[in-house]
Formats: sequence, structure tokens, C-alpha cells
Amino acid sequence: MRSLDQKLKAAFIISAVSLSLIGLVFVHSAGSYWGQVHYADSSPFIVKQGIYMAVSIFVAFMLMKGRWTSSESFWTAFYYITILLLVAVMIPGIGAVRNGSQSWIALGPFSIQPAEFVKVALIGKLACNMKQSSGRNPFRLSHFVLILLPAALIMLQPDLGSAVIMIVSAFVILFLAGYPLSFFGILGLTGIGAFVALIAAAPYRLERIKSYIDPWNDPLGAGFQGIQSLFAIAPGGLFGHGYGNSRQKYLYLPEPQNDFIFSIIAEETGFIGATFILVLFSVLLLSAFGIAIRTHDYKSFLMTAGMASMIIFQTFLNVGVVSGLLPVTGVTLPFISYGGSSLLTTWMAAGTILHFAFYRERS
Repeated sequence: MRSLDQKLKAAFIISAVSLSLIGLVFVHSAGSYWGQVHYADSSPFIVKQGIYMAVSIFVAFMLMKGRWTSSESFWTAFYYITILLLVAVMIPGIGAVRNGSQSWIALGPFSIQPAEFVKVALIGKLACNMKQSSGRNPFRLSHFVLILLPAALIMLQPDLGSAVIMIVSAFVILFLAGYPLSFFGILGLTGIGAFVALIAAAPYRLERIKSYIDPWNDPLGAGFQGIQSLFAIAPGGLFGHGYGNSRQKYLYLPEPQNDFIFSIIAEETGFIGATFILVLFSVLLLSAFGIAIRTHDYKSFLMTAGMASMIIFQTFLNVGVVSGLLPVTGVTLPFISYGGSSLLTTWMAAGTILHFAFYRERS
């Protein structure tokens, strides 16, 4: 039994660290030309990403070792702090607008994206609340208030991708906690109505759906990113063009070190390299849920499974977008894409998962 625990932890740690190191290497390759054009330097992204990675792994280590990671008061405080940050983002002079969304708080040369942190905070808070309602009828109105409050604030930015990831992760916890399938059926119908309303409120989302169905209908507008992403992936072939030899990073793909970094990886390393990335994510998923199943209590199980679901669903969404399987939306690739908020959030989830893996061993 102890041997299996050790193997699960080792598999999780190795896959997470490997993905981050791969991300560091390809952030440099994908962002080199963008850095030269916009910052007169090919190295600003790898320098910042190296700092982000060091800070993120340190925070993950603190979460892994700290006994307060199991504390409901910690997750309650973290949740309400992120809510306050989501409110602060909407205040003129505090929130910064990037790519049409007011989602950032600038802190000198760095910035934070509260929508990233609230995803982790909600999972922790919701799992703690479920511990108190683990009887035959888990339904509580408070669960939906916890979910809908940050979701509404995120949609005001607007940031549909982050809201979807957060809601799906939360619903995984509700499902595992025993909410009936009929509830999710009703919720699905309600979600379809809400989705139609969101499209009506922001017509650009309809354009994205149209470009998803036929990107060549507007190849220089709504379909541009999707087409350029496929132009990166398809010519990569089996082995790719070689590291640093991407063609699409020369301003064809906007900010290729961010949401579309998987396209650059596929272009430079081919099918083999892209498959290796997906294998690492699969190992991460299997080991994370293996850890979740073997946790010592109900709350730990829900929190671990929720954190794992967040990482894997975001991975699915990003890879689906860059490969043309899903409509374009701004979602980073966990562990790999450039950005401090995204990387720190992912490693916070990883640190929480490892906390419960090692806590079981200590117990």
C-alpha cells in the first residue's frame, strides 16, 4: 500500500515538474520573436517565466507542507479575498484592460489575474462546505451562492473561459458529493438558455461560433487565430521543424507564448512531441485521481478531485481550441503557457493535491 502511495506521488510530481520545465523552454522559443519586436529583447518571457516558476513551486511546497491547507478557515479567507480582488478589478484605475477584458490588476512590471485564483479558492471552499452536508441530501442553496457570485463577477470582465472552467470544476465536486443526475440535466438545460443569453449580450461570441464552424468565412477576422493555429500544427508532421524553427511565431499567431503555445510545440516537435505532452497530462490525471481515491476523509477526496478536474478540464479546453475542436476562447495551457497568475494557480492546485497525498502518509 505504501509502495503505491509513493508511486502515485512520484508520478504526479515528475509529470508536473516536467510540464513546467517544458513550458519554460517553449515559452522562450515561442516568445523570442515577439519579445524582439515588442521589447527589443528575445529573453523577457523566459526570465519572467523562470521567476514565476520558482515562486509557484515555492508556494506549492508551502501548501504541501502546511497543516493550514486542510483548514476550512484558510479556504474561507482565501475565497473572500479573491472575491474582493474580482470586485477591485472592475474599479477604474485599479483594473487593467487587455485584449478587450478588464481582468488584471497591475503591480508595477507584474500583474495578477484574480479570475485565476478564485478557481482554486472556490474548489477549496466548496469542498469544505460539502464536508458539513455529506448526508443523504447534499443540496444547499449556499453551494450555488458560492459558485454564482464569482462566476457573475468574472463574466462582467468578461472572461467566459475562466468562468466555464471554474463552474465545471465546481460541478465535479457537486457530482461527487451526491447531487442527482436529474439535477445536472435541469442545470444543463438552464445552461443552454444562459449560453444563448450570453451570445445575445455580446455578439462577438456568435462570431466566434461562426468562425469555429467555418473559419474560412472570415480568415482575417474571427477565423484568423484558428486558421493560423492549424497552419502551425499540420506542417509539423511526425517530428516537427525542430526547436526554435517555428514559422507561425513570426507574428502570425498573436502572443504565441500564451494560449496557443501548444500549436508552437506541435509545429516544432511534431506529432511525437505533442503526444508526449498529452501523455504527461494523462499521467498527471491518473496519479491525481489515484491520490484522491486514497485520501483519508471526505473533504480531502472532494478537494483533491476538484483540483485535478480543474487542471485537466483546462487542458482539454486549451488543446481543443488550438486543434480546432472547440471555438476559440482565451484559456492557458496549465504548467506550460506564459503567465504568472496561470502558473501560480496551477501549482497551488498541485500543492494542495500533494498535501493530501503526504498528509495521508503522516496519518
